[in-house]
Amino acid sequence: MKKQDRDDRGERRVRRDNDDGRWDRSDDRRGPRAERGDRGNRADRDDRRDRREARDRGPVVVIQPGGFFNDGQRRHAHQWYGEQYRAGHCPPGLAKKNNGCMPPGQAKKWRVGQRLPAGVVYYPVPQPVVVQLGLPPAGYRYVRVANDILLMAIGTRMVVDAITDLGRIL
Repeated sequence: MKKQDRDDRGERRVRRDNDDGRWDRSDDRRGPRAERGDRGNRADRDDRRDRREARDRGPVVVIQPGGFFNDGQRRHAHQWYGEQYRAGHCPPGLAKKNNGCMPPGQAKKWRVGQRLPAGVVYYPVPQPVVVQLGLPPAGYRYVRVANDILLMAIGTRMVVDAITDLGRIL
């Protein structure tokens, strides 16, 4: 049902009533719930979404210093580098000497549980070795420093674990 009214200026306005004769009050429903920040069921949906996003990030991995590499991973790394050294191939940063590939006269400058010093040069670990070691945990990477493979935190350069003395003959 349509009713016509005139406003102060004499113009006609059309009001719409509900079928039962009551005024449509859809705009008046914002009352106390909106004022107090009540979000209805949407807050529950947001909470579920937050939990789902946390689950999608995967489990949090806590690695104790010195506790990541196992004996099998160490054995695979030593075998691969041992074959390379015996074939006369030295990785970048190592000089070929009479007794194999040696780091250029520097003492080991890193320690497990400490940050890798800024001046220490590191190289990526070859893909065949990464395949044998398995992918590093999120936020970490494998690097080679001289004759060692390190598991290093990406943001902090923290050395978490190491496979040392890759050039030794098995």
